[in-house]
Amino acid sequence: MFRKYSLLLTLLITFIFASVSLQAQEDVLQRLEEEAIMELKVMMPMRDGVRLATDIYRPKTDQPVPIIFYRTPYNFNPWVDGEPQTRMAQEAYAAVKRGYAFVVQNERGRFFSEGNWDILGTPLTDAEDAYKWMRDQSWSNGKIGLTGCSSPAEWQLAAASLDHPADAMVPMGYGAGIGTVGKYHEQGNWFRGGAEQMLFYSWLYGVEQDIFKPRIPKEATQEDLQRISRFYDLSPKNPPVDWAKALTHLPLEDILQNVHGKREIFDKMIRRKPNSKDWFKGGLYQEGMDFNSPSFWFVSWYDVSVSPNIELFNHIHKDNPSSEIRDNQYLVIAPTLHCSYQRATQNTVVGQRSVGDARLNYDEQIYDWFDFLLKGEDTGFKEKTPRVQYYTMGSNQWQSAQEFPPKRAEETTFYLNSENKANSLYGDGILTLDEPTGEGFDEFTYDPMNPVPSHGGNVCCTGNAVQGGAFDQKGLEVREDILVYSTDPLEEGVEVTGFIEPTLYVSSDAKDTDFTVKLIDVYPDGTAYNLHETIMRARYREGYDREVFMENGKVYKLELTPLATSNYFKKGHRIRIEISSSNFPRFARNLNTGGNNYDEKEGVVARNKIHHSAEYPSHIKIPIVRE
Repeated sequence: MFRKYSLLLTLLITFIFASVSLQAQEDVLQRLEEEAIMELKVMMPMRDGVRLATDIYRPKTDQPVPIIFYRTPYNFNPWVDGEPQTRMAQEAYAAVKRGYAFVVQNERGRFFSEGNWDILGTPLTDAEDAYKWMRDQSWSNGKIGLTGCSSPAEWQLAAASLDHPADAMVPMGYGAGIGTVGKYHEQGNWFRGGAEQMLFYSWLYGVEQDIFKPRIPKEATQEDLQRISRFYDLSPKNPPVDWAKALTHLPLEDILQNVHGKREIFDKMIRRKPNSKDWFKGGLYQEGMDFNSPSFWFVSWYDVSVSPNIELFNHIHKDNPSSEIRDNQYLVIAPTLHCSYQRATQNTVVGQRSVGDARLNYDEQIYDWFDFLLKGEDTGFKEKTPRVQYYTMGSNQWQSAQEFPPKRAEETTFYLNSENKANSLYGDGILTLDEPTGEGFDEFTYDPMNPVPSHGGNVCCTGNAVQGGAFDQKGLEVREDILVYSTDPLEEGVEVTGFIEPTLYVSSDAKDTDFTVKLIDVYPDGTAYNLHETIMRARYREGYDREVFMENGKVYKLELTPLATSNYFKKGHRIRIEISSSNFPRFARNLNTGGNNYDEKEGVVARNKIHHSAEYPSHIKIPIVRE
């Protein structure tokens, strides 16, 4: 009887939430109809004959207006109930009320757009053709601004290389593109330190549409398309998957096949090495490209690509040959998850940790930016907006600087040390300012069949496999395959803001293995919140264009890709570094064989050492901002 009533209550709650969501959708559509001229399912032509499905919302005025353009691989059908669609309609309404036309378009191959979709981005000609089409409309003043988070931001970066780019961009939660940016070689976020980031396995399952979806005839009219979209969405839903279980499947290349997902793109990507020329065939930003658009960048501390995101901003702001473009780059770094800037509240909780009131006047700043560059209004944006706005967790406050890291950050080197037993929370590992003088090392066993599980972190898009944010790590730190190095309790508060650079001297009895580093804020009661993490696949230690395997017992220097954060370690807290060889399924586990890894089912156990001696001083450089 209890189960019966429980089921009825669940169904009632689901119905109520669905009704509220549907009502919100209907309300915003009604407001749009009152305020905007709506042209839905306009099929915008590209030069190769492909047409892209486009919805246009513009103010009811005879005067030409600037455009805010949002291109996306995701569904934005306004006739279908759901949070993304409601949010898109709300963005359109906000833009129209401020005197902008809001144009939202699906990438080629997505939903009602024709052509074939590619994870590495649509051709740059699509941006060029779309810009020309929009600038040629009688209702356009010729000025175009771009907005969007994650995939809707990715394509913007390469399009900034065009001769006639967008006049203003607001990329949020973007990647660092293809090739090398500073110390990062991510290949569109597929890798970190040469190890695969498993977010794309679940993401591709959810977004890749089947090529056998119904095709709408070319002769279909705009009215036909609007009518069809009211009851048929071209948005097939794959069955739900328990990704916490699915990502454990071996070999890696069979993961999507094992859950009956579409595999054509995945099958190619999983076999691709960091130095493959195929990475450069898509439409994403690539190293060496020009960058010709003023940009207001948004990054999150707990996003999957936070450190390369900041590095790309620095590259454009400092290295661009145009002083005008260099001067028109601004950055915001929020203490939130992927694309969750505006979800910050008076008590923002990221994972398990409260970081205080992390709200910011995002809409005001973004529209000041657009009004300044697209309408030519004197909004005072440049006078009142800091070059860099970043949130410091721990002290829970917004701060500003003219660059990142801020000039007042002093790089301080902390050395790893122990009495050869740093294993687990109960070991003797320490972080110290004193260089080691002995012959020390710490050893642990890494079994790829029993990897260290991911617990929180800087992630997105992994379903139920990994929840992003700060979580107490001390439950994991009882494992013998995690080395723990901590400072003494701090005698005064210390702010860490900037890039954290680990250098490890390692050896192993395996031909290849991974090494992971995690930065932790340890509270006086032992609660240990993760701040950021990184990884290095040892075979790529000499560069991502070659694979050099390890010799048993030989010591190698590993310079891991830098972490990034801004965190205030209060008096009595400890700064902690965790080192292991896995962080799964945040990163694909290394099976330690020296083989392809993606096509292997069985791994070998590796006995790995971290050396901290006078000859091999493993250390980490931490940017300290003192009071």
